[in-house]
Amino acid sequence: MQKRFEIARSLILSSGARTPSKLILFALTAQHRLGTLVLVAVLFGVLAIASADLTLQRALFAACLSLLVLSCALMAIAQQHGKRRSKAITSLDGFIQDDASATFLVDAQGEVLSSNTAARKRFEPDLDASLSRTLRNTLANPSGIIFRLQTRADQDGAAREDLITRRGHIRLAVHGVGPEIYLWRLEDVPTAAQATDGPALPMILVGRTNAVLYMNEAARKLAGGRVKTLDRLFHQLPVISGTVCDLASSEKPTRVRICEMDAGAGRRALYLLPPGPETLSSEGWDVFQDLPVPLIKVGQDGDIRAYNRLAAALIGVSLTDKVPLSDLMEGLGRSISDWLAETLAGRAQQQSEFLRLKRTDKEVFVQVTLNRVTDDGEPALIAVLNDATELKSLEAQFVQSQKMQAIGQLAGGVAHDFNNLLTAISGHCDLLLLRHDQGDPDFSDLVQINQNANRAAALVGQLLAFSRKQTLRPETLDMRDTLSDLTHLLNRLVGEKITLTLSHDPVLEPIRADKRQLEQVLMNLVVNARDAMPQGGQIRIVTECTDLDEPLERDRVRVPPGRYVTVQVSDDGVGIPPDKLQKVFEPFFTTKRTGEGTGLGLSTAYGIIKQTGGYIFVDSTVGSGTCFTLYFPVLASTEVVTPAPREEKPAPVAKHGDGVILLVEDEAPVRAFASRALRLRGYTVLEADSAEAALKTLEDSSLNVDVFVTDVVMPGMDGPSWVRKALKDRPGVRVVFVSGYAEDSFGETQIKIPNSVFLPKPFSLNDLTDTVHQQLH
Repeated sequence: MQKRFEIARSLILSSGARTPSKLILFALTAQHRLGTLVLVAVLFGVLAIASADLTLQRALFAACLSLLVLSCALMAIAQQHGKRRSKAITSLDGFIQDDASATFLVDAQGEVLSSNTAARKRFEPDLDASLSRTLRNTLANPSGIIFRLQTRADQDGAAREDLITRRGHIRLAVHGVGPEIYLWRLEDVPTAAQATDGPALPMILVGRTNAVLYMNEAARKLAGGRVKTLDRLFHQLPVISGTVCDLASSEKPTRVRICEMDAGAGRRALYLLPPGPETLSSEGWDVFQDLPVPLIKVGQDGDIRAYNRLAAALIGVSLTDKVPLSDLMEGLGRSISDWLAETLAGRAQQQSEFLRLKRTDKEVFVQVTLNRVTDDGEPALIAVLNDATELKSLEAQFVQSQKMQAIGQLAGGVAHDFNNLLTAISGHCDLLLLRHDQGDPDFSDLVQINQNANRAAALVGQLLAFSRKQTLRPETLDMRDTLSDLTHLLNRLVGEKITLTLSHDPVLEPIRADKRQLEQVLMNLVVNARDAMPQGGQIRIVTECTDLDEPLERDRVRVPPGRYVTVQVSDDGVGIPPDKLQKVFEPFFTTKRTGEGTGLGLSTAYGIIKQTGGYIFVDSTVGSGTCFTLYFPVLASTEVVTPAPREEKPAPVAKHGDGVILLVEDEAPVRAFASRALRLRGYTVLEADSAEAALKTLEDSSLNVDVFVTDVVMPGMDGPSWVRKALKDRPGVRVVFVSGYAEDSFGETQIKIPNSVFLPKPFSLNDLTDTVHQQLH
C-alpha cells in the first residue's frame, strides 16, 4: 500500500510530460516484443522437457514461466495505452474543432487521426487518410517537408516553416502533443501588401543558394521588376541585416536598409526598408515600427534598447527602455542572461524558447527567437516574438487531462483495495464486539478501532468523489430546505468570530442531487472560508435562479444555455494568488501548512459537483476574499417531490436455517468475515474464491441455493458474468453484489440481472446480514 502512495505522489509532482512518455513508448513496443518473448519461452519449455538434468530442467521451466508472465504484462500495457490514446485523441479533437486554421491530428506514420472543420472545407477535394496525400496539390514535395518538420518537432517539441505556393504564402507548423501524436496547423500568412497593421513593406524570400523564391508587389516595384537571384538585386554580397545597401536592378539609385528574418528550412525573409541613419541606433528603430511582427532590440547587458508597437501591445505597460529582459519574461529554467550571452557568443544550441510573460492581468506565453545584429559597431540581439498562448493552453489542457485521468484511475484502484481492507478490519471488529459487552475492558478499544475504520472509509469516499466514481443517491431537493437543515452544523463549524449569513431567492426552483454529498460540498467550502479568516469576518451563502441566454464560457469550461440554481459561498479572507487559482481543484494541492489540510477538500467538491451534472467556479482577489459559485441545472418539473420519511423499524433478525447462501469473494479476509457473519445469523454458507469455483459448485443439481453473494471485480470471470450464466439454470435465485468500486461502474449490467441489489464496501456485519435477509423475505 505504501508503494501505491509513492506512485501517486510522483505522478502529482511530475510535470506530466517525461516519465509517462517513457512508459507509453514502452507500451508501444510491447506488442513487437511479445512475439519474441513467447518464442523464447516456448524454446525454454522444449529444452526443459528434453533435458535430463533435474536442476537445469527446473531452471528452464522457471525461465519459461517468467517470460510468459512478462508477455502477459506487455500485452496489458499495450491494451491500456490503446485506450488512453483513444481518449487523448477524442479530447484533442474537441479542442481543434473551433480553430479557424486548417488543423490535423496525425500519427507518427503520417496517417490523419482527426481534422477540424476548417481543414475539411479547405481540402475537401484532396482530403485523404494520409497528410502527405492531402497536401499533394498544395505543396510540391509534401512528404519531404512533413518528414523534416516532424523530425525537428521530435527534438524541439515544435517546428514550423513558411512556404511559398502557387496560391500564396502559407505557414505549416507541427507540435508534438502526445506519444506518437502530432498537431499540424496550416494557415495563410498575409504578405506586407495584405497586412492591415501598417503600410506595405517590400519583402523578398531567399533560399539557401541566394535564389529569390518570392517577391511581393512592393518589392517588385522597388526593384523595377522580378529578379531570380540575389546578386542581380545587390551590388555586394552577402547582405547584412541592419546595413544600408544600393539596389543594383533599380533604374534609379535606390538605397534600402536590410532587415533579415529567419523563414525556416535555411530560407530568409529580407525586408527592404527606408534607409534612415547609416547605423542602427535607437532613434533609427522607427523604421521597424510598421513591421507585422513584434520585435525587441536587446543590448549586451540584457536591457531593452528599443521595441516596436506590436511588441509593446503584446508585453504590456511593463515594456520600457532600459528594463532587463529577465524582468519581462520567465520560465526558461535557467538564467535568461546566460541564454542571451550564449546567443551573442554563438554557443546557444537553441535560439528559440517558449517563455511566460510576467503580466499580472492575464497569462501570456511567447515564443522568443534571437538573432544577432550589429548596433553602433557592438553586437546586439533582435528578439522576434510570437504569441504562443493558445498553443501552451492547448498543451496544458492535454497534459492536465492526462494527469487527472491517471490520478483518477489510481485513486479508484487505491480506494478499491482500501475498501477490501476496511471491510475485513471493521467486519472482524464487529465479530469481536458480539463477544464483549460494555463492561469488558477491551470494549472501548474495539469501539475505537471501529470508529477509526469508519473515518478511513470516509477518506476513501473522498478519493472516489474526486475520481467521480462514487455511488450517488440523487433526489429532488429544494436548496433552501437543504441549507436550513445544515445551518446549525455550519454555525458550529465557523465558530464565534465569524458570522454566517444566508440569502435565498424567493422563487428558488428544485434541483436533483445527492443530499448527503451536497452537504459535504457546502461544509468543505464553508470550512475553507473560515480558515481564510483567522481574525474573524463574514461568510455569505447566496442562492438564486439564473437564466443563461447564451453559453457561459470561462476557465476552459462551457456552460450551456438554460435555467440554473446558483449557490455562492463568499468570504472576506486573505484570497488566493492568481498563480495558484488554477490549481485549487487539483487533488492534494493545498495552501495550508503541513498537518492543517489534506488537499482533498476542493477536489472532492469538484468531483461531486461534476458527477451531479453541475459546474463550480472560483473568483478571488488577494486581500479581498474569495467566492465559489456553483451551478445546478433546474429540474424540468417545477413540482418539488419530497421523499417520504422512512419509518424506523427494528432490523429483522434471520432465523436458523432461513436459507443457503453461496458466497463468492476472492479476498480471503473479507470472505472469512462474511462467512462467519452469515453463519452467526443461522444461514448455511457455501464458499468459493472465484467465479469458476462457484460455477463448479453449482454443477450439483441437487444443491439448493437461495442467494448469491458475490464480489463484482475478481480475477478471471467477474461477478455479473458468472451470475448471468448461473441464472440460466437457477432463475429464481436472488443476488447481492458487493464491490469496493462505485455502483455506476457496472450499473447497466446490474439492471439487466433480475432480483439483484448492490452493497458497497466497506460494509458492517449488520449491513450484510440485513441485505441478505431482505432479499430472502
